[in-house]
Amino acid sequence: MKPTHLPRLKTSLLAAAIASTYCVPVYATDSDVENFRRIATFPIHENLDLENGDQSEDETVAEIVTASEDGQILIYTDSEKERLGFINISAPSTPVADGFIELDGEPTSVTVTGDYALVGINTSESFVAPSGALVVVDIPGRTVVQTLDMGGQPDSTAVSSDGRFAAVVIENERDEDIEVNGVEGGLPQLPAGFLNIIDTVGEPDTWQVRKADLSGLSALAPSDPEPEFVDIGRHNHAVVTLQENNHIVIVNLRSGAVVQDFPAGTVSLNDIDIEKDKLIDPSGSLDDVPREPDAVTWMRQGLFATANEGDLKGGSRGFSVFTPGGDVVFDSANTFEHLAIRHGHYPEKRAGKKGTEPEGIEYGKFGKTPYLFVGSERGNFVSVYNAQEADNPALKQVLPAGVGPEGLLALPERDLFVVASEKDDAEAGFRSTISIYELQDDAPTYPGIKSSEQDLIPWGALSGLSTDKDSSDILYAVHDSFYEKSRFYTVDISDSPAVIFDETVLMKDGDSVNYDLEGIAQAADGSFWLASEGKPADELKNILVHVDASGNVLAEYLLPEAVQAKAKKHGFEGVTASSDGATVYVAFQREWDGDPDNHVRIGVFDIASEGWTFFYYPIETASTGWVGLSEITALENGDLAVIERDNQQGPAAAIKRIYTFDPSSVVPKTEGEIFDVVSKTLANDLLDELNATKGWTPDKVEGLAVIGNEAYVVTDNDGLDDAVGETLFFSTPLLED
Repeated sequence: MKPTHLPRLKTSLLAAAIASTYCVPVYATDSDVENFRRIATFPIHENLDLENGDQSEDETVAEIVTASEDGQILIYTDSEKERLGFINISAPSTPVADGFIELDGEPTSVTVTGDYALVGINTSESFVAPSGALVVVDIPGRTVVQTLDMGGQPDSTAVSSDGRFAAVVIENERDEDIEVNGVEGGLPQLPAGFLNIIDTVGEPDTWQVRKADLSGLSALAPSDPEPEFVDIGRHNHAVVTLQENNHIVIVNLRSGAVVQDFPAGTVSLNDIDIEKDKLIDPSGSLDDVPREPDAVTWMRQGLFATANEGDLKGGSRGFSVFTPGGDVVFDSANTFEHLAIRHGHYPEKRAGKKGTEPEGIEYGKFGKTPYLFVGSERGNFVSVYNAQEADNPALKQVLPAGVGPEGLLALPERDLFVVASEKDDAEAGFRSTISIYELQDDAPTYPGIKSSEQDLIPWGALSGLSTDKDSSDILYAVHDSFYEKSRFYTVDISDSPAVIFDETVLMKDGDSVNYDLEGIAQAADGSFWLASEGKPADELKNILVHVDASGNVLAEYLLPEAVQAKAKKHGFEGVTASSDGATVYVAFQREWDGDPDNHVRIGVFDIASEGWTFFYYPIETASTGWVGLSEITALENGDLAVIERDNQQGPAAAIKRIYTFDPSSVVPKTEGEIFDVVSKTLANDLLDELNATKGWTPDKVEGLAVIGNEAYVVTDNDGLDDAVGETLFFSTPLLED
């Protein structure tokens, strides 16, 4: 992959009470050959104790993650199960479940000093009566050896590099459901938060706790500081974010004194999406948005960086680099949002709130190169920056993560980076995971597809592919009904990653139109056939759509009423055209009323007569869930290829295959006749390709285009709605007969 440069972006920055400098990150240079590559994904539910009452579908999460000092054991907090979990990564590409210990409360954070894990535990009975403890766990013995009363509800924890101090943020979080001064969830809401300092010299039973008062500092609700995150830098100075107060404090841990404090300031943003409307429209703007930083990390040159997630009023949708005196030397402005858009990771349903929500931030020096990692809680990705110039980090790459990446951990001594993604929903099909990446002398494995650096083209939920009649370097793709104003994309596949460089909005009667597009096929004359899936529950019919090269709707064709009356939820799921321009084939995803079990229809549309006939395609039997078709495409020899898949993801994914068949071997029949059944031949089992990047195996393999003997495949990321959000795009050869 050849690095390119981001274009100049329209952005303004207003930092209240802070002298600031704005910089736009650029991609790292060609000489930067090392890249982080994902080598393993560990599902947290594999660490459940199924022999002693746990159920495999139980909600269990990894929120904050750290490691033993030798880097061989990952240690994570599980707030749902109230446990501290362990994973053996002595062989990091094959992590192994290593058990857990039960805790007497909800763990909020964990850090390590020597052989001890320090775990913040929330035991609060209510918002007005917060309580908690710092539990000290002997890592080799897996036992609690000390419990220190924190005098409130702990959140973030940190340990100094010399092992002399630990710091624990006592947040005493607000109740977001009550109104204060006319603001829902507003401030102040006492009791106030503070910082606990623990002197960790000696054995845990000798450790002492000191309180550092943080009140009276912020402009907003000075009586009620809401500390969120802490990190300890050189000289044992702790930087603490007061998120809702939009304030930052630096505390000398030796003396317990506040040595610096300043407002986090505001940012004005242009060219971003600010409305939840089923459309990614980066044309909005926000003025004077409080940064409201969450995580914070010290960097080199005495600087520190914040992830500006937002909570009460703000969230500037990016990250910033500060001096200890409060000057902003760098702000990402709208570029973090644009990264998400270009990589298909933009969470459109969160556009009206805080967008990508950068929550986690981590710093680590790998060899001679320092890196900054910024995690998007809602976009399910981590952006990586070369921080050699700490005041001007250079974008290096984007890493896909699980759902809701929360904990970030750099392990430079092992060339590893770890992400804990906390969202877990067995019913929806995704689980909480820990992802492990390794810095390697190789090209990045992600993304496989993104949109152009020159034009900001939003995309996602790709559901179909087509070849181009003239060029082997061009494909076309469509999105489904997750987004409105249906369109098709033009994709350059001549390099890696593939690049979406153009979009064509469909127009009908002079206005945009909303289809549920599940397939696209270019005809010999340059026009396109599109398959729009119906939804009987909403009285939406399956439609075969014909559009010209400019996206103007030429005609819509419906199924015969007798066929449409048998419709179920899973209808049109792919479309292709014969090379002679006489016939269009449409794949039905699953059986409709009256169809035999494990037999789905292939619809045959005669363009001249506008008549429909059908034959059956035999699908495999699912051991779990269901199996259906998700794409159909014509091959050069006249055969047809389909994607046959189950609806399972992760370790449960079993059937993701390409089959081919000869349509001339059957005689299509009209409705009411007995349909022929075609014979199929396996052309490729896609599971190895889908698992090659060591992520969460997707369920929706949706797009297929074949050039010669090379199959191009794309997955549907569901617009990140209860989904990992990672789009896989790759090519693989078809098996020879």
